[in-house]
Amino acid sequence: MIETENLKIIPCDKEILKSAIQGNNILAKKINVTVLENWTEFGVGALQYSLDRLTENEEENGWWTYFPIHRQNNKLIGSGGYKGKPTAEGTVELGYEIAPTFRNRGLATEMTKGLIENALKDKRVRTIIAHTLGQDNPSTKVLQKCGFEKVQEINDPDDGLIWKWELIRK
Repeated sequence: MIETENLKIIPCDKEILKSAIQGNNILAKKINVTVLENWTEFGVGALQYSLDRLTENEEENGWWTYFPIHRQNNKLIGSGGYKGKPTAEGTVELGYEIAPTFRNRGLATEMTKGLIENALKDKRVRTIIAHTLGQDNPSTKVLQKCGFEKVQEINDPDDGLIWKWELIRK
């Protein structure tokens, strides 16, 4: 678990992911928290993808989905994590989301900083990357606050202009 000032960020194992896929009520019972109706915009597909990766390879444990639990009211308020274990070059990609009713409180930045610190505990990690839509938005501000630099513009066939961000271990 990753602990920050306002959040307990719990790593999802296969059982937690299965519960999340089955529904909010089952998930709430499994991890003993209140689950907001709109806690995720990534959806069940992203959870199933993480579950499939963990099922294929035990070495991926801890390198996929994490759930941020707001300490004050014990609510699941989003999701985030990594897109797999570090590459041979030492790169991991992170992503995050915070439920609309908990946005603009610094919680996405807090969660991202927790995920960065957690990744950097692994000596293999040399670079952390993230992608955003290709325009200034709340997510780009989070990454800037966390020390990321925009390093590339990518024209994605599905999403249009995407910005690639990078944080290099010092």
